[in-house]
Amino acid sequence: MIRLTFIALAILGLSSFMVAQKDITLEGIWKDYEFNAQSVPGFNFLKDGKHYTRLEDNKIQQYDLSTGELAATLLDPASIRDFSQHIDGYSFSEDEGKILVETESEQIYRRSSRANYLVYDRQSGSMTPLYPEGKQQYATFNPQADKVAFVHDNNLYYKDLATGKVVAITKDGEYNKIIYGATDWVYEEELSFARAFEWSPDGMRLGFYRFDESEVKEFTMTNYRDELYPEYETFKYPKVGEQNSKVDIYIFDLRVGKSLPVFLGQDKDIYIPRIKWTANSDKLCVLRMNRHQNHIELLLADPRSGETELLLEEKNKYYISEEVLDNLTFLKNGKQFIWTSEMDGWHHIYLYDMKGRKVEQITKGKWEVTAFYGVDEKAGRVYYQAAENSPMERQVYSIGLDGKDKQVLAGESGWNSAQFSQTYDYYVVTHSTANKPATYTVLDRKGRRLRVIEENLGLKKKMQEYGVQPIEFFSFKTQEGVDLNGWMIKPRDFKETRQYPVFMFVYGGPGSQQVTDSWKGFNYWWFQMLAQQGYIVACVDNRGTGGRGEEFKKMTYQQLGYYETLDQIQAAKYLGSLKYTDPARIGIFGWSYGGYMSSLCILKGNDVFKAAIAVAPVTNWKWYDTIYTERYMRTYQENEKGYRENSPVYFAGRLKGAYLLVHGMSDDNVHFQHTAEMANALINANKQFETYFYPNRNHGIYGGNARLHLYTKMTAFLDANLKPAGKAQREPAQQPVNPRLRKAPMGQKLPAQAPVKE
Repeated sequence: MIRLTFIALAILGLSSFMVAQKDITLEGIWKDYEFNAQSVPGFNFLKDGKHYTRLEDNKIQQYDLSTGELAATLLDPASIRDFSQHIDGYSFSEDEGKILVETESEQIYRRSSRANYLVYDRQSGSMTPLYPEGKQQYATFNPQADKVAFVHDNNLYYKDLATGKVVAITKDGEYNKIIYGATDWVYEEELSFARAFEWSPDGMRLGFYRFDESEVKEFTMTNYRDELYPEYETFKYPKVGEQNSKVDIYIFDLRVGKSLPVFLGQDKDIYIPRIKWTANSDKLCVLRMNRHQNHIELLLADPRSGETELLLEEKNKYYISEEVLDNLTFLKNGKQFIWTSEMDGWHHIYLYDMKGRKVEQITKGKWEVTAFYGVDEKAGRVYYQAAENSPMERQVYSIGLDGKDKQVLAGESGWNSAQFSQTYDYYVVTHSTANKPATYTVLDRKGRRLRVIEENLGLKKKMQEYGVQPIEFFSFKTQEGVDLNGWMIKPRDFKETRQYPVFMFVYGGPGSQQVTDSWKGFNYWWFQMLAQQGYIVACVDNRGTGGRGEEFKKMTYQQLGYYETLDQIQAAKYLGSLKYTDPARIGIFGWSYGGYMSSLCILKGNDVFKAAIAVAPVTNWKWYDTIYTERYMRTYQENEKGYRENSPVYFAGRLKGAYLLVHGMSDDNVHFQHTAEMANALINANKQFETYFYPNRNHGIYGGNARLHLYTKMTAFLDANLKPAGKAQREPAQQPVNPRLRKAPMGQKLPAQAPVKE
């Protein structure tokens, strides 16, 4: 039996009906940004555990965490002679006596940037440029704060701060060919790091990456900047089945001034997703993973010989999830380390000794650890976030290294995350729900609330003024007996006797979640605007999403899009079966993986969806990058059926409804090629569609009026094709719905769908 469980209306929602309700506008959302939630930037905690620093008015200010009072100004550029630049970022040395100051920074890709760095000595008050020969990347102090390593023009350097001498560790770095100390594009995007070097604990060795991308094929983007000819931006981008960079790890010893390669075996078609020094400067841990990404090894490298020994290995019948990579933690006692794994079907925390023997499974149960915050070795406690209460919620916990004495540190219903001071004496909890923006609260080690930093009272007042409707959660069972979770927003003057169009939002990618009891950001206000105008807005998390264990997440392996599309079609049929919805007016929207999903839905579900919006969609997995795609699909040669049966370009001939295709032309991630090829397939199939493209815009399509322009178009597209209730109201008695769609039994099996030939 289908269940529909609604959360109670918030007091905020009830009170909104007692005052005049304003209309939300696109200009208010995307031009004036009047619905911005106030956030608290990440805390730069000082080692005393009681203070943190913040960049304000171009000054580095020190605050007391427990009181919020300004304790000191650590750096005021106005007091530095001949220094007038704007500070873009900063980092402290281990002893906090020096600060690396970042100025004139330039973004490159998602995580990469370059800047001019300066070293500020707090004792002497001096400010010294790190390297005046050009901008640098990823400048980092060694633990002793007497040297700084950095990347410049694809080469790795270090500077001796005592002598001012700069040493070139490498010399043959070259753009689009050889990279030292920084990652190539695909590592940065899909393995989530950009700085590719690590200082040893004694500060006398550097472990670093060498990428040889000479044989990686290039991709070119075209930018239009009011010149006679366009600007062409060419970079290395390995697509499915193509050659990756050859990656090697070296260890540079400052005492002898030489680099030594780490022996990683004869197979070069591998990934090195992380390197990390153990507590011992004589052991560098190198993570080696096969190209299929289902076998990972932790190797201990000897800096004197480059030889390696196996510490730990893990195999998975699907793939090793990316979230485990950053959790590797070597304890300072030199005898143990933390590793997280899905080996029992759920993501949990494990303790191992330095022989690779499992000492303890610290957390256990049929629920997921969703964030690992660290270890307080002095107290013998581990700090983490988990979805123990519900896949749609997050709470924060601590537990002993022996897996005992679990304590709830942030247990409110909804979504909790935390930032801990270095001593774990204080922590800041961020809490929100789907109907309440974030509140930031400082607590001490005993869980006592010391103060509230921010609770977004201004935004909560706007929610009253604009009469926002509550997000209501529901669940239903698919024809295959799978329980799926969803949320919906109903129109302002909702009446069950009316039939409203349904507008579905989807992402649906591996391990992602949209159906969570957490604040939804800017799209929340667009969804509320659409609800004011007569839409029911809904979202359902399909199979393949996160928070529900490994089998639920990884069942889409080698057939991305198949189960996800079935579930979204089932969700649309379920929503269309409600007495207050019109099954003939169901639309769907998604961005990136969500654009891929919305495209598949209107093609494979052409009898269910009347309209779809796809922004920056993948339209054929063979055009996407190696690491992401092969993790889930293997290569095209290994899995042609999986690619052909689940790529929208092969189903263009099935289009019946209205389809809006949108892409940024300078998208380095999902290339404009996807939309161009999709348009070509639709033209070849003689299918009408709409398209918008955004020159010089990347995957996020922002800058200038881009977002306002895009959302104006998307809103007009929906109004034209779904005719919201406020503009074209229909009553069931006046115009009955299609009985086949409304009464279709949930247990009916979907027909098999063969791919359309190119």
